[in-house]
Amino acid sequence: MKITVEFEECLKDSPRFRATIEEVEGDVCELESKLDKLVKLCIGMIDAGKAYNAANKQFVSGIRELAQQSTKDEVIESSLTKFAESLQEMINYHTILFDQAQRSIKIQLQTFVKDDLRKFKEAKKQFDKVSEEKEAALIKNAQAPRNKQHEVEEATNILTATRKCFRHIVLDYVLQINVLQSKRRSEILKSMLSFMYAHLTFFHQGYDLFSELQPLMKQLGGQLDQLVVDAAKEKRDMEQKHSTIQQKDFSNDDTKLEYNVDADNGIAMEGYLFKRASNAFKTWNRRWFSIQNNQLVYQKKFKDNPTVVVEDLRLCTVKHCEDIERRFCFEVVSPTKSCMMQADSEKLRQAWIKAVQNSIATAFRDKGDEGEKLDRKSSTSTGSLDSGGEPKEKSLKGESALQKVLAIPGNTCCCDCGQPDPRWASINLGITLCIQCSGIHRSLGVHFSKVRSLTLDTWEPELLKLMCELGNKEINQIYEARREELGARKPQPGDPRHEVEAYIKAKYVDRRFVRRPSDEELRTKVVSLSKQEKRLSSSSEHLPPRAPPPTPKLRPGSNVSAVASGLEARRDSLFCPDELDSLFSYFDNSSKLRSIKSADSGIQNSADGSREMLATTPSNNCLTDADAAETPPMPMPATLPPPSPCKEMVFYEPKEYSPGLQLYWASCARSLPDMAEALAHGAEVNWVNTDDDKRTPLIMAVQGGSLVTCEFLLQNAANVNQQDAQGRGPLHHATMLGHTGQVCLFLKRGANQNAADIDEKTPLAIAVEAANADIVTLLRLAKMNEEMREAEGPYSQSGDETYQDIFQDFTHMASNDPDKLNRYQQYDPQRP
Repeated sequence: MKITVEFEECLKDSPRFRATIEEVEGDVCELESKLDKLVKLCIGMIDAGKAYNAANKQFVSGIRELAQQSTKDEVIESSLTKFAESLQEMINYHTILFDQAQRSIKIQLQTFVKDDLRKFKEAKKQFDKVSEEKEAALIKNAQAPRNKQHEVEEATNILTATRKCFRHIVLDYVLQINVLQSKRRSEILKSMLSFMYAHLTFFHQGYDLFSELQPLMKQLGGQLDQLVVDAAKEKRDMEQKHSTIQQKDFSNDDTKLEYNVDADNGIAMEGYLFKRASNAFKTWNRRWFSIQNNQLVYQKKFKDNPTVVVEDLRLCTVKHCEDIERRFCFEVVSPTKSCMMQADSEKLRQAWIKAVQNSIATAFRDKGDEGEKLDRKSSTSTGSLDSGGEPKEKSLKGESALQKVLAIPGNTCCCDCGQPDPRWASINLGITLCIQCSGIHRSLGVHFSKVRSLTLDTWEPELLKLMCELGNKEINQIYEARREELGARKPQPGDPRHEVEAYIKAKYVDRRFVRRPSDEELRTKVVSLSKQEKRLSSSSEHLPPRAPPPTPKLRPGSNVSAVASGLEARRDSLFCPDELDSLFSYFDNSSKLRSIKSADSGIQNSADGSREMLATTPSNNCLTDADAAETPPMPMPATLPPPSPCKEMVFYEPKEYSPGLQLYWASCARSLPDMAEALAHGAEVNWVNTDDDKRTPLIMAVQGGSLVTCEFLLQNAANVNQQDAQGRGPLHHATMLGHTGQVCLFLKRGANQNAADIDEKTPLAIAVEAANADIVTLLRLAKMNEEMREAEGPYSQSGDETYQDIFQDFTHMASNDPDKLNRYQQYDPQRP
């Protein structure tokens, strides 16, 4: 630390010391002024930011209102909703930024000014006071007369005491000055650095948010270009139609009304007529009349339900009315009442009279043919069902995520309010939602509900299967079990938002309607699930049949005696050698990756070398240079030893039964409804079973062999890297069991493939020992992609497309054809 004022200099109290003190005091005063100004400017900035956020919130509310007004246009509604949600996230990020600015600039610097500068000022007051006392003591000592000994002694004693006090205070003052000069640097830099990091986080969050939104924006951009073209074309067509219609003669437009019994909409004739009211005033009102289903009805407004004038036209008659003052009137008379109506012209009156008469004749004719029509209709219906079976089956193969999810019972209406045709889903709950409820679910936070669009977002196969395993009916049986018992009213479509929001919070956050099980019920459930798991383990469906092993392929120079040592033949990888060459040569094209590879002896440069490493060594990082020199290259093992059975699941009588234990055994038994029930009862998703090697529900889901079960736990915040007592995480267990689909899922969810168990074995080492070429390939590709991105910077996208394509293929295979991936023997840790 650089000393501003020397301690030795202060004891001399020299002019140089006084000048330095004066300079420091002026500098501190200026510093205080600058800091006060900066704090005031920060306060003004924060206030302006809050005003900006308030205006921005109103703007987002306007977007949401526009989206709600555009419910008939699904593209506009869903797009505006997505944009409003993204802008709302940006408002939240702005709020966090301003809060950080207040903490780092305003509060921190204000604290420095009030505390440290105040101490300096107090020390300065003491220093000034003792300086004056010292100066007075010196003067008094100088003025003491020589012949007055007692005054001389008194002056000398006062001077000595004053000097002593001065030295003590001046040393403290100099120390305070030096400490302040040092602390000002750290406090100012600390404050500004914290503020700049807040900006860095803000822009990173914004970048990530709009990176997720970019595919939708590109898609809408392409649609927008097409919409502009279509709009221009439609404008030309409408202008042409407008010109054509404008040239027509409308003088005889009254005759355009014609009776059509075979109209598509079932309305034989419609148009405006004046109707005389049956009240005492006999007022005339203009109404829209129509003849449909052998009835005469009218409406005041389009949305009004039609008012029936004549229920059955076969029982009425129609006649002209010439005995009243108004022109063009006619009357429809039924056995119970009569209705007087007026047309706009004579031609229209004749048209309506003729239409009513034709309807009467048609009604009588249809009555006689009713039996024949019913027979013909039933025959046609039967035929359409037979002939339509094949197209329907064909459409199911290509249906969208929306159609698949809505096909689950109860999913055609919103889970919370019953609104039909939901277009949103909560992926961790497995339910469908309307747009209003989806917005409320988003406000709960992702730890309660993760919302995704059924039409705008892309759906991974395992996530789609998860949605199809649960559904609104299943979840409502859990979360609304006590709703009727408590007398709670379930919201209906159109209810106020605050009422729906209160219900959803009570349902999912407070879990007010969940029925809590008794200890005996919980024990029965847990024991049942453990027995169900044993049945699944002993079932032949738990381990899918393996294909017969192919003829081993040996490279030139392989040790034939080692191959013929009694090991069983292994299955080749799903990747052929040429595919591996192209895959690894793709990743090797990066010059930056080559430089890293040359520095890291654990990764070879050539594609052949990479493939050889996949097949022969668990990981080069596990071998020392001496080991590499002494151990000759091993050939690809053509056979495997007999499989060792997986560790048997033993049910230990626990100290107490808890929802966590239910989730534990339900995960292994692959029962998603029981897992959802356990989470609703408060089970911790990362619950640890201390009686069973500290295993978690996610590890038990791996043992159960279900990809969908693992996905459900991960969507509910399960830790993909949590280890058991053996130091093995879910990725270790999936590799040991040869579950390629689960390995692919865990790698996509950020599993640490470098984690080693207590035997210091990584998943890659286990996969190589088990000769599982597919899992070795996935682990190596993930590792190489990670190293490539690290070499090219945090924003590099190199290799991502190829890497994602490969993992997407494995994902689809794991979800749609799992037998192709589960053809390996289980890993035997005791194998030499």
